[in-house]
Amino acid sequence: MKLNYKRVLLVGMAFFLISAFWQAYDSIIPLILTNHFGLPQSASGAIMSIDNVLAVFMLPIFGALSDKVNTRFGKRTPFIFFGTIAAVIAFICLSLIDNVQLARVIAADIPNLASADDFIQKTTLELTLKNPLPLVGFIATLLVALIAMATFRSPAVALMPDVTVKPLRSKANAVINLTGTAGGILVLALGIVFATSKNHYMQYTGYFLAVTAIMLVGFIIFLLCVKENKWADEMKAESERLGLEETAEAEAQGGKLSSAQLRSLMLILASVALWFIGYNSITSKYSVYATNILGFDFNLTLIIAQAAAIVSYIPVGIIASKLGRKKTILTGVIILATAFGLGNFVTSSTPEFIMFPIFILAGIGWATINVNSFPMVVELAKSGNVGKYTGYYYTASMSAQIVAPILSGFLYDLLGMRYVFFAFGTLFVALSFITMLFVRHGDAKPVKAKSTLENLDVD
Repeated sequence: MKLNYKRVLLVGMAFFLISAFWQAYDSIIPLILTNHFGLPQSASGAIMSIDNVLAVFMLPIFGALSDKVNTRFGKRTPFIFFGTIAAVIAFICLSLIDNVQLARVIAADIPNLASADDFIQKTTLELTLKNPLPLVGFIATLLVALIAMATFRSPAVALMPDVTVKPLRSKANAVINLTGTAGGILVLALGIVFATSKNHYMQYTGYFLAVTAIMLVGFIIFLLCVKENKWADEMKAESERLGLEETAEAEAQGGKLSSAQLRSLMLILASVALWFIGYNSITSKYSVYATNILGFDFNLTLIIAQAAAIVSYIPVGIIASKLGRKKTILTGVIILATAFGLGNFVTSSTPEFIMFPIFILAGIGWATINVNSFPMVVELAKSGNVGKYTGYYYTASMSAQIVAPILSGFLYDLLGMRYVFFAFGTLFVALSFITMLFVRHGDAKPVKAKSTLENLDVD
């Protein structure tokens, strides 16, 4: 039994395009809302949480719905096809609407005001309130893009367990996350090329077009290379040959979870929620924090974090297969909390390169957590409801990401972004260690290798 890395990599193209979208979304949308429309951090945070509000009910619905779909293209592929096309069109339209608002800001000579930043933001907000139609149009179009993304996120992620036997899912999830991170890094590199952190009042149309081009590359590779039905049938045959369907935890008691298993599922989902609150509070506003508070280039720092994650994914998957997913996750939580804790001591007078090792640690910690948390949830699922359990996972993570930008944004406005930003993230990541400590189920049941070579995953 060994992982087909090429197959998982191709399946990961769906996650590649998803990650490219969200990296651009997290980096640029807060800047547009804050600098072009003049919204305060709390209002910007509320808008940034719309995707998570939608995801709380849409991801479980579409995950479960895709479990029941049966087409010649597969269960998940139709959702990926239509969702991607709609998201790409809406994403491009966002930049065109932003251009209308930006033209108004420039015509009012706001970029050339010599006043303090808070006065400039207030002036921009006043301009927006005089004619809110561009803001209304921007939010409405953003809503279309977010709904489109929500229709295929769970189906895309559920495809990995569909084609991978249970003991190999941590390794497979490492490859999926590596592929997704590559999409994020490409978008961050585009941010450097387009100098998105250098100009508060730039037009983003060219940047958005480049991002959608990256998304479409992943989309086309996925459509041309992934044979969903064939690969899913092969996985089922392999699972039956190895006896995995009969021995999996979720198959016990007629497919229902025992009280102990249900308790572990709830604790895993609570842990997911807590570390996502901490992590998302950093990633969703780091572009604003780095640009407006520290005066740093956020693109390079985030690229370094993503690169650290890429280097970590495969080793972390292998380590988890030896030490167990729970122990590996707990180690990742410690690493991530330490990284965010160190970030509290970085100021605008600190050399910018000091942030690089901090985000390297954060990238390693997040990779260690992320590779293993989703497989722990779907380990408790049976083959017929993987999409449903994928929805559970995203309900927890997206609910957390509703709380993160709103609560953190409120505290930024109340106490100051400089003093709350990293402290908030550190606290919630640390809390997830406590809930994860009491999890008792979700580690993979190992299958004894028939030979040393098979154990090493080589021919």
